[in-house]
Amino acid sequence: MIERPDVDALMEGELGQFLQRQVTVREVARESTRGRFVICAAIALPILGFVWFSPLGDFRFFISALIAMGAWWWSRIPVNKAKKQTKSGINAAIAQALGLDYRHDCHEGHGFLRAKTHKMFPSHDRAKFEDLWWGEMAGKPFSLHEAHLEEQRGSGKNRRWVTVFRGPVITIGFARQFHGTTLVERAGRHTKLLFFGEKDTLKVGGQILQKADMVHPDFEDAFTVFTSDQTEARYLVHPAYIERLIALENAFRGKDIKTLFKDGELTIVLKSGDMFESGHLDHNRDREMVETCVNQFMAMADLCAQLNEAER
Repeated sequence: MIERPDVDALMEGELGQFLQRQVTVREVARESTRGRFVICAAIALPILGFVWFSPLGDFRFFISALIAMGAWWWSRIPVNKAKKQTKSGINAAIAQALGLDYRHDCHEGHGFLRAKTHKMFPSHDRAKFEDLWWGEMAGKPFSLHEAHLEEQRGSGKNRRWVTVFRGPVITIGFARQFHGTTLVERAGRHTKLLFFGEKDTLKVGGQILQKADMVHPDFEDAFTVFTSDQTEARYLVHPAYIERLIALENAFRGKDIKTLFKDGELTIVLKSGDMFESGHLDHNRDREMVETCVNQFMAMADLCAQLNEAER
């Protein structure tokens, strides 16, 4: 198992010193944001008065919403920057204690592209990424980053961006090589035409995967397995493995977990919402936020390590 970082040691060391310096930074950011709200009110209110007494019809709602969103965004820049600095400092310290590297801003990685190729995400029109952790964990290559996927829906004035996925994308080197490709996901995701049962085959990543007939029929109520190697799939997806998938979902109040075994790597995708948000404006909550982040990461790391056990 992975050794858990000592929160007390972190708070007494460089991280604690960094957070003490951030107290002033966050207070200045709050004052700056309050000042910006005053400026926005002084400028926006006369403009909104003119807009609402002008013959613009329904267009007034659009202009008003645009002004309000712009004012909110500009006013919040200082506090958002301070929160990002605090979060990055906390997460980097935790990563260092785990022997990993951390970066807040990142791009789509190898794990995301592989998961996308194998249809592990819903349809989306734009993607954002953050919180990249990478290095070796328990002697195996490891990377994790969060993905936020959105789809544009509606038209005209009703056009909007809707979040269709938010959660971690994890890639770890597996303890054994694979002969085939095996995809495990919640049952009922790929249905036949007119929704008459699940598909028997799935074309992903340039391959045609067959639905596996698992030895344990109870699996089919919760999960479906598509594979290019039926024998290997039955070895990999055993009762303890399914229990750990469910445990990983429960640990993060997540859902729709999916795992992919391919080319000696295990890729895990979990829809769980925003994670590792350790930045906070209230310095009295710093230790709480550090502990929360450690708990989140360790729960995920421990369960991923169990998913990656070498032999049964």
